[in-house]
Amino acid sequence: MAMMIQSNSLTASNFFFPNQSNFYRGKVRDVYSIGSDILVMIACDRISAFDHVLPRSIPYKGQVLNEIACFFLDKTNDIVPNWKISTPDPHVTIGRRCEPIPIEFVLRKYLTGHAWRTYREGGRMLCGNILPEGLKENDPLPKCIITPSTKAHSGHDIDTSYTEILESGLIPKARLDALYETSFALFERGTQISHNKGLVLVDTKYEFGLKGDGFVLIDEIHTPDSSRFFYLDTYDALQQKGLSQRQLSKEFVREWLIKNGFQGKKGEVIPPMTDDFVGNISERYEELYLAITGSPMKRRSYENILEQVQNNINNELTKYFDEQ
Repeated sequence: MAMMIQSNSLTASNFFFPNQSNFYRGKVRDVYSIGSDILVMIACDRISAFDHVLPRSIPYKGQVLNEIACFFLDKTNDIVPNWKISTPDPHVTIGRRCEPIPIEFVLRKYLTGHAWRTYREGGRMLCGNILPEGLKENDPLPKCIITPSTKAHSGHDIDTSYTEILESGLIPKARLDALYETSFALFERGTQISHNKGLVLVDTKYEFGLKGDGFVLIDEIHTPDSSRFFYLDTYDALQQKGLSQRQLSKEFVREWLIKNGFQGKKGEVIPPMTDDFVGNISERYEELYLAITGSPMKRRSYENILEQVQNNINNELTKYFDEQ
């Protein structure tokens, strides 16, 4: 058993649990399979952008991601079942293993990020959706749209469309229609909750998995890694003046990387991340936690985090299997 910690952050894990059958390290999460039905997902403090894991981890980022995701999973389980069983540790969720559907359902209500970069370069068709003329960055779209992408194991995900998914035979029409309907319902719920907290849910992504005869919501939901949020009280004034929006998301990290010559392209080098910049990112994540939940985040202790995480997971797994 070992875990790597970088200056008060949880960078990666290397556990072995009873009945462990597999291990997978994603860009941000370390995922352990227990038997054939259970997943232990550790949200580490790594941060990625442009499909690259950046060289420094962000203190408390994993805790923020994990706790916000669980907050929204609990707030949306009347719309669609989800994979979560329990959260035994601030960085950990234990859930049911599903067969992932290899499509990310990206929903957009505003012209921001990838959609804006496409539009700025002259694109008026995005994943089968027609974008009207005359829009500015961060303007609202006429309606919420889905811009799906194929889920890549490595490298960049690839934009696709409803029609292309059907033509590929990847998902039957009835199920794809249900996934679209569910995605729109989840976005509407996220919009309502965000609005009540003084935020605008700008865009987000959802991932689903097959379980039995149906599908369930998996992974994270409405976190700053998977979503963008603007502040509601200043949105209109800033937009009218053509100023940048106050936002809570990873977009400012992407913008900093672009400014410093990195977009994940071949030959580009990730710029050094200063202590001040790392601290700024950490503060942004905690700011979103407060805005979404209405309560300050209770920072977990990084002292003896090895034992904390391992013991919390083992205790929860023992309890779960004893109850089966």
